[in-house]
Amino acid sequence: MLLQIDTSYAAEQMLDTAAQEPMNLWTMAAYGGWIMVVLAVLLAVAVYLFIERLVIIHKAGKEDKSFMDRIKDYIHDGKIDSALNLCKQADTPTARMVEKGITRIGRPMNDVQVAVENVGNLEVAKLEKNLVILATIAAGAPMLGFLGTVIGMVQTFYNMAGSESGVIELAALSEGMYQAMVTTIGGLIVGILVIFAYNYLVARIDSVVRQLEGRTMEFMDLLNEPA
Repeated sequence: MLLQIDTSYAAEQMLDTAAQEPMNLWTMAAYGGWIMVVLAVLLAVAVYLFIERLVIIHKAGKEDKSFMDRIKDYIHDGKIDSALNLCKQADTPTARMVEKGITRIGRPMNDVQVAVENVGNLEVAKLEKNLVILATIAAGAPMLGFLGTVIGMVQTFYNMAGSESGVIELAALSEGMYQAMVTTIGGLIVGILVIFAYNYLVARIDSVVRQLEGRTMEFMDLLNEPA
């Protein structure tokens, strides 16, 4: 027996439902099922990590413009303790790098540079903390959305195969198809937002890295200046 779709009755039923329940974001998301809940949790985690990383990166890139000038004056005057105290008070990635370099004064210049660069690498690693989670969410959210699409389509075909009368109403199929479309949209939205946030943070970190590299060169030039 061939399957038939009763479109007239289904269309009337869908029009009645649409008239009673206007479309909004909440009702649309509710049709997505449990996958939309997972996507909402992932989005909340991504927002928290983005704000937390943004605050830390902003603090890392903020420094006193007169810091290096004061360090230079202290070192030229032989006030090593004052220079170290200034670094501790500043409490920035640049200050911690310079502090490590000051503690190595008197050793070969190569040893001083390696010590400063090691501290710089640790500071960059701190800035990049949890970025891998954002990258995972950005890549995984669309895949979850596609999973919801497959589940919705499977449900649609299951309802078609389970029709005993051979007549399939469009309304009986719309739920699975709706879930398929909604989860795809939800996954893509989360993925797009998070990948933009991730790339923005990476760009900000690159800016801080360039700043640290500049301060490293400035400090090494300071030590190489003739007495």
